[in-house]
Amino acid sequence: MKKISVIYFTVSFIFCQVSTQNQLSINFWTGLSEPEKISFVNGAYGTISLLKKHHQHEVRKQYLHDKNWVQPYYIERFYDIADEYRSEEAGYNLKIIVMHMNAFYSNSDNIKIPILEAMRIVSLMQDGYRDKANIRLLQAQRKY
Repeated sequence: MKKISVIYFTVSFIFCQVSTQNQLSINFWTGLSEPEKISFVNGAYGTISLLKKHHQHEVRKQYLHDKNWVQPYYIERFYDIADEYRSEEAGYNLKIIVMHMNAFYSNSDNIKIPILEAMRIVSLMQDGYRDKANIRLLQAQRKY
């Protein structure tokens, strides 16, 4: 049963990748209604939080018995990068993030930037990290 579910997941993932390669992020984002956009952002925030929590749990479980273990910098950096995708200032008012995402995609220079990268830039801006957000924006515009 486990093999079947893994094969099903792999095939569906590959099919989704092939079918969405030519679709721009702005087409997907503008095709969503306002409640769907809020649900999308909420799901992304929940996924990032769950990923971080699960990783912390696994690290704790793996090194629980080693008293000399010190958390390395790369784990701390992973958590910092994960936190960049979530805005602490916006809190639970996800309409703010959605409004800023709409404004973000209204600029024609940003239409090829993926949604999660746009959410990262918007969240950094919301938290007051303007310099970091502007650098990420310029990098994303150059890359995409």
